[in-house]
Amino acid sequence: MAKWVNGPFRPIRRAAVIGSGVMGAGIAAHLANAGMEVLLLDVAPQSLTPEEEARGLTTAAPQVRNRLAAAALERMKKAQPAPLYEPAYAERIKPGNLDDHLHLLAEAEWIVEAVVERLDVKRQVLERIEAVRRPGTLVTTNTSGLPVAGMSEGRSEEFRRHFAATHFFNPPRYMKLVEVVPVEGVTAAAAVERLRAVCERQLGKGVVIAKDTPNFIANRIGTYGMLVTLEQLERFGLTVEEADALTGPAMGRPKTATFRMLDLVGLDTLLHVVDNVRERSGDEKERKRFARPAMLERMVADGRLGEKSGGGFYRKVRKPGGASDIEALDLRTWAYRPRQSVRSASVDAAKAAKGAAAKVKALLDADPKSDHAAFAWETLKRTLLYSARQLGVIADTVSDIDKAMKWGFGWELGPFELWDALGLASSVERMRNEGEDVPEWVLDWLKSGHTSFYKSESGARLYASGGAYKREEADEDDISLAALKEAGKTVFTTGGASLIDIGDDVVCLEFHSQNNAIGGDVLQGVRRAAEEVGRNWRGLVIANEGRNFCVGANLMLLLMEAQAGEWDEVEDIIRLFQSSMGLLGKLDRPVVAAPHRMTLGGGVEVCLPADRIILSPETYFGLVETGVGLIPAGGGTKQAARLAAERAEGGGLGELQAQLNLMFETIAMAKTSGSGYDAGRLGLLRPGDKAIIRQDARIAEAKRAVLELDREGYIPQPERRIRVAGKEGKAVLLLAVEAMRLAGQISRHDALIAGKLAHVIAGGDVKPGLEVSEQYLLDLEREAFLSLCGEPKTQARMSHMLATGKPLRN
Repeated sequence: MAKWVNGPFRPIRRAAVIGSGVMGAGIAAHLANAGMEVLLLDVAPQSLTPEEEARGLTTAAPQVRNRLAAAALERMKKAQPAPLYEPAYAERIKPGNLDDHLHLLAEAEWIVEAVVERLDVKRQVLERIEAVRRPGTLVTTNTSGLPVAGMSEGRSEEFRRHFAATHFFNPPRYMKLVEVVPVEGVTAAAAVERLRAVCERQLGKGVVIAKDTPNFIANRIGTYGMLVTLEQLERFGLTVEEADALTGPAMGRPKTATFRMLDLVGLDTLLHVVDNVRERSGDEKERKRFARPAMLERMVADGRLGEKSGGGFYRKVRKPGGASDIEALDLRTWAYRPRQSVRSASVDAAKAAKGAAAKVKALLDADPKSDHAAFAWETLKRTLLYSARQLGVIADTVSDIDKAMKWGFGWELGPFELWDALGLASSVERMRNEGEDVPEWVLDWLKSGHTSFYKSESGARLYASGGAYKREEADEDDISLAALKEAGKTVFTTGGASLIDIGDDVVCLEFHSQNNAIGGDVLQGVRRAAEEVGRNWRGLVIANEGRNFCVGANLMLLLMEAQAGEWDEVEDIIRLFQSSMGLLGKLDRPVVAAPHRMTLGGGVEVCLPADRIILSPETYFGLVETGVGLIPAGGGTKQAARLAAERAEGGGLGELQAQLNLMFETIAMAKTSGSGYDAGRLGLLRPGDKAIIRQDARIAEAKRAVLELDREGYIPQPERRIRVAGKEGKAVLLLAVEAMRLAGQISRHDALIAGKLAHVIAGGDVKPGLEVSEQYLLDLEREAFLSLCGEPKTQARMSHMLATGKPLRN
């Protein structure tokens, strides 16, 4: 379990979820991820399945009565993407049914209702919950837009004071946003704050407080944006592919853009959301904005619902041999055709720009008179104006609206941040010149001399609120490297890394190369950081705020040098990598790494020399070099041999071989963890390493670990000789490799790579049990890496990975 941070906090230990459908099961899984014991209840079936009949069961049998919740529990153990951090966490969930186990709700501290989206059904369930719950127990509904106040009608005052909506986004483990929706004037402030604290600190979520309005914040604005995109698509006569090219990463949004997202959500689901806003709105203009698009009605009538029906705006077509093609719907003929690539000055400029703000400006400015730029402007303009009109209606602050769109829809910039990026004053002037009705509060804000909705001041972020700037609330554990850099806390910066003062005489080394790949510019930063920290600081954190921590070494550079036959250059790169990691391991100050998301290959090798590793929950950790025909050579194979030897300390050669086999398998099969909690399964972590559930707290927790090590009187680990399995241990590994090759499980080139790995990790052809130096293993590592770089099939694997992002088996 994660260590709770941020001061005094009373975590919830027992929870219950009512409803075991997709959302209910997903919520139950994530509550279990957070260490809660969860009761998962659903209705008791009134009839038998054919399988149950064949087994001679009756409707009174517990297996039948608990069938729905038990089946959901079994599905979550196998589901992909996995709802559980570790499969073993399923043991924290107890399935049951509402008739036999309703009384157990009295033991729960938090009850989540997640039944079908029907107001009458939810009211009935809440009535049953009230009959057994203890006073003071939190009760929430997971709804995407039903009226929360109406749901709690008829319940007692005490119940309603502890009742709100907690709108989780799907899938609950992975989506950061939870919209907490209190009943205005009824839900107790203490209950709202308790829910916020539990969701943020215990579940690791980002919470916004939404008003009890149709579809709340994110779905309200997101749905409106999709309707505008559909409208402008028809107006400009663009293809589906063109619209997606313009409304995806080019606007700082996910690759699913608009129409791929609609296919994932389901076109019928979108119509349901649209209907909910229109039918519940008392504003005639709002009702018109949420009219049903004829295009969607036709597609739903035709059964083109998206992925769940086999096709929507796109469909996947299987080809002979098992491969597949993606086809797109031609809106002129209503027939599918091969998906087309999109090229234009606007799209190309956006692709070339760095960062969401620069991308959007490039999209609009590269060819401003083109249909692509006009389409982008119209969709953006309308979405920004709509968001501004909703301030005070769906949420009280621009900050909450922006956070909801970033956390719920994956936007890199929320609407008001995006408006700032475009230039608030100039874009408003353009809107007014085009006859748009700009909300009065925005005009007043500009008249008062303000030029943006956000600004930074002394390292803090301020946002527009009531005619003045208001300080954005920041948890003490939410260390923002970007804000610290804006506040002038950068100690130094190189082309690929920066050292930042994060307080209390601790600094953070941040990578910011392309994709955070490790090249000479990053390694220069590592070496300079080691020198600086050794002289002037209490310790070092290694972390960053990129999309991924580090996806490995600069593969393009290695491939270019290898193809050119510049072997001295390749060897120099590897020597630099190895020696730089050695500096981290020998530093006389504590070093703590805080990886997140993709932490692969060289990213792991950066973490392994650290005294501690603090992983975020979504850390996908692994030495994956074999996937590109190589082995870890930044000290990773040496570290694996060292870990095996340390775990076998005090045991014989048999124990050493057993530990070595595990490490060899992890690297040879390029295994990666499914979460930060799962990383220990790979054998790459030490007892002091841990995962924490709050992604945003990882840097602060790493800093805390540095200070703790420093207070204990930090002494760096002395270099130790490493006991290796030698020639006989290597033979054992090679025997397993050959058996796999003969069985057709691996290719000859796979076997060649595995053989090189076996030679290094076993310590070469020395006597079994011999203790060797770290440098000896590093030399073996480097030699093996260089020889593999010269293999044409390895170069083909490297080229394929660079071109497709996928491994090649050759």
